[in-house]
Amino acid sequence: MKWTPSDNRYEQMVYNRCGKSGLKLPALSLGLWHNFGEDAKHANKRAICRTAFDLGITHFDLANNYGPPPGSAEIAFGQILKDDFAGYRDELVISTKAGYNMWPGPYGEWGSRKYLISSCDQSLKRMGLDYVDIFYSHRFDPETPLEETMMALDHIVRSGRALYVGLSSYNSKRTREAVSILKELGTPCLIHQPSYSMLNRWIEEDGLIDTLEDLNIGSIVFSPLAQGMLTDKYLNEIPEGSRADQHKSLNPDFLNEKTRNNIRALNEIAQGRGQTLAQMAIAWVLRGGRITSALIGASRPEQVEDCVKALTKPDFSEAELAEIDKYATDSSINIWAKSAERA
Repeated sequence: MKWTPSDNRYEQMVYNRCGKSGLKLPALSLGLWHNFGEDAKHANKRAICRTAFDLGITHFDLANNYGPPPGSAEIAFGQILKDDFAGYRDELVISTKAGYNMWPGPYGEWGSRKYLISSCDQSLKRMGLDYVDIFYSHRFDPETPLEETMMALDHIVRSGRALYVGLSSYNSKRTREAVSILKELGTPCLIHQPSYSMLNRWIEEDGLIDTLEDLNIGSIVFSPLAQGMLTDKYLNEIPEGSRADQHKSLNPDFLNEKTRNNIRALNEIAQGRGQTLAQMAIAWVLRGGRITSALIGASRPEQVEDCVKALTKPDFSEAELAEIDKYATDSSINIWAKSAERA
């Protein structure tokens, strides 16, 4: 029996304008960084994407290297587009990126025109798409002239491969430089994708969050749950099969007893608000309307449902924010933030 999305899928989601553009993004977007490679069951991937769309999540975020192996997440999503979302392309915002290692030799990573355009073509082929909505430079390349990287993004839009372009993990200084170049080329920067969470506040310290507001650029933050640290998963011990257990983007050394004590304290604050820790963490990054969208990941559909409930209680009192800062900015728990890559 053919699946059809929920008729009321747009009724419970909040949509925020992306900077000063005409595009709106859902307050929550689905990231396919984890759980969409060949190590995960395809039926579960389909269920996660279906649930997300049923709940009004219209934005699906990928990158060329998502897997494992690299590229497999785009292949899986391409199959989901064909099997489940056929006929709904105009209701979806699909993004991908290039910047990390993808193939052997000198042209397989970073920010050259050669790499970015080739990678974009490969991504389109894997997903079976004519274009993506947003194409990102995944990271700043210190050895390629920024003008070359931005000219490649401009070409990707002008050639019809993407509708918009964005930056990911560029610091405030590099963001201003890149945005200025894109403006001169006539392809404005739509959005920036940095990491951000209660435990990882580099965009505040760097001034990037202020820069994006000043430049009228949207923002979509990844890892708002700090790779799962801001969930109930690690309150007591490291579960078997978790990211920390598998050393997947979360160093288990960060989860010492002092760190877990702080996470437990944050969990108690969330319970006092009538939320799960994950829901509070998502509401926190979206507080005040400074962030356009928060990227969530999921290993099962129920996690998507839980995250969307964060939107029912978006406001914080000054006392709650102060209490959160007491535990979330402790140096023992904030080691993770200091390890975040940015350039």
